Order: sequence, then structure tokens, then C-alpha cells
Amino acid sequence: MTGQLHEKAKACFREHFWREPDGVVFAPGRVNLIGEHVDYNDGLVLPMPVSAGTAIAWAQTDGDRIDAFAADFGEEDSFTANDPEKPQGVDWRSYIRGMAAQMGGSLPAMQLAITGDLPKGSGLSSSASLCIAAGRAFAEAGGLAVDATTLARRAQHTEHDFAGVACGIMDQMAVAAGKAGEAMLLDCRDLSYSHVALPDDWGVVVIESGVTRGLVDGEYNARRQQCEAAARALGVTSLRDADLDMVENAKLPQPEKNRALHVIGEIARVREARAAIADANLSDFGRILREGHASLRDLFEVSHPEVDRLVERVQEAIGEVGGVRMTGAGFGGSVVAVMPGDKVDRIMQDYAGRALRVI
Repeated sequence: MTGQLHEKAKACFREHFWREPDGVVFAPGRVNLIGEHVDYNDGLVLPMPVSAGTAIAWAQTDGDRIDAFAADFGEEDSFTANDPEKPQGVDWRSYIRGMAAQMGGSLPAMQLAITGDLPKGSGLSSSASLCIAAGRAFAEAGGLAVDATTLARRAQHTEHDFAGVACGIMDQMAVAAGKAGEAMLLDCRDLSYSHVALPDDWGVVVIESGVTRGLVDGEYNARRQQCEAAARALGVTSLRDADLDMVENAKLPQPEKNRALHVIGEIARVREARAAIADANLSDFGRILREGHASLRDLFEVSHPEVDRLVERVQEAIGEVGGVRMTGAGFGGSVVAVMPGDKVDRIMQDYAGRALRVI
């Protein structure tokens, strides 16, 4: 956590609750380098945490309620600590209450002041960041030992039950267990993972497209349902167990066929990307990113014309060595660019106010 965000959370707490907090917790956002829409298909992914995220200042108090203040929205919430109800709409309250509901009925009364520097709807997993930060605040306040994987599962359940998004586990695991400055090779079937250091002369930048994405409009859930339908038609538990020959021989209808082709190809691209990192081969890694974007655009149909244009412009700026693709669930959000480190400053200048340097 940056010192600035830490101090901002403490200041927000003092201004709203007129006392000092007992502690401050932080959870980062994440960018996914490759492996999009495969986590709920038991696939492999390669995300990494970013420096921006969510900070929560907290303190125990008397009574049986949790009082939360979202400083960035100027909004409040108050609910019974160990019996939170779902709010009527889906907003930041959904995630705070959902995480409280996941903590096993052992939370003390407390006050929370929440702030962050992740742009909402940018595809950098602001919701997972909020969930993990809330879980860490609840664990600290309640004196509970919660490992990263358990915390990630609780955050995923919160997305499912309180926000209505049938997401996979990648975002939550990357936020809860990621290591700053390194990628995470995560197997979404068994949640085994390893940290992967990128070559020192590579740079990673995330650039906002300006198109705010939303997932609860049904498109994300529809893609998951289409993948599940394809797996059933192929006779496999998940598309992780399928291959291209199976898809061609099964004569799947559309859009299920294209969804399956993307997932199978994307899992293979994650393996190729890991090998490219090991070989320090940025040209190969860039090609993999470009192929991933084309698949998300054409087969999975989750890109956006503005995102496609941004990908083309940034790719032209960084040249043939390195690559750019949309990142996150799609329908807007951000792009990720991996490039020679000596080109990062130029990209940061060209997209000032929209770019976030990851490494």
C-alpha cells in the first residue's frame, strides 16, 4: 500500500468517526496478462497485482453493528455484524455485507472507512480488491486467522451471492495471494500457484479505454452459461478437459463452438506465455497477447470498438516487440501492454492520466 493511500484512509476515518482507527489494511487491484475467461473453465491464468487498490481503516466499537463509510462516494452503511442482509441494489455495500456474511458469525462491532485509487469499471478488479480488503479488516478486527485461498473463496462467494456475478476465482486469488511486481501462474482447478518474475528489461502498463464496463447486465453470466453448455455437449466436466479435435468432431452450434475454441486456445496461450517468460522472449510474448486479443474479440465477443482501436494505437507505438490486448472480463475497461522497459516512459506520457505503470 502506498503511504498516501494509507494516510488517506486514516484521515477519512478520523474525519467521519472522530477517533483514531485501530488499524489499516490494503488489497491491490490486478491486471491479467493472459488467460481471460478461463478461470471458470478450470483453466490456467497469468495475472499480477497492481500498485493501486483499496485501503480500509477500521476500529472496534460497542454494540453489534458494522458502520461503514465509503469516502470516495460520500456514502454510509450500517448493518448487523453477524447477520447482514443483502442490499436491494448492487453497489459497494453488497461487497462489504457479503464479506461480513462469509466470516462465520464471529465479527465484533466495528467502524470502517473505505477509500481507493482503482478506477471503477476499468477491468482492474476493483470489486475483488474491495472484498479482499474488507475480509482483511474483518479478520484483523475479529482476531481471525484466514489464509489467502480461504479469503479468495469467500470473496468469490460474495460476488456470486451478493452481487449476482458468476465469476471465477482468478481475480480474488491474484488480489489475495499475488506478489507485488510479479505475475502469478494460477491453476484455477486446484488453486495451486507459483510466482513468476518477469525479465528486468520488460515493462507492463495498463491503459484505461474510457469505456466503463459492467458485468451484471447478463453478458458475463451468459458467456459462462455458453461455456458450460459446450462442456456438457462435449461430455467433459469443464472445457479445461476439451481439445480442438473434440470441438470440431462434436459439431457444436454457435456461439458455443466459438466460446469453446477461445477457452481451449487461451489455456494453451498461458502455457506458451510462461515459456516465453522463461526464455525472456518478448517477441513471442507479444504475439501471444495479440492472438489473445483477437480471440476475445472474434470468438468470445467481449471486446469493444474503442478498446480495439486503443489496442491498435498502443501496438503501433511500442512496435513489433511486445504486445497489447484487452484485459479483464471485457465490454470496455482497460488494455494491458507488455513492452521493452525503455518504452514505458513514452507510453506513460502519451496516455497521461489514463495509464498505470505496473513494472
